[in-house]
Amino acid sequence: MSKLDEMGTKVRKLQLRAALAKMKSRDLAEDLPGKWTEIEEVAEETSAVFAELDGARRELASMKKLR
Repeated sequence: MSKLDEMGTKVRKLQLRAALAKMKSRDLAEDLPGKWTEIEEVAEETSAVFAELDGARRELASMKKLR
């Protein structure tokens, strides 16, 4: 498997993780104010996943340009 294929696979996996994090955030919002203590944890997890996804997308795009 080429580096480009590996990065594409990584991006797809991160997209799934990001979608799950987004759903977790939405579920938490529906449970407010009861679960307000979880806001910071869920927000940090969601932010980390989306930051990693953004970086992987940028790397994939630069790899495609070099090809």
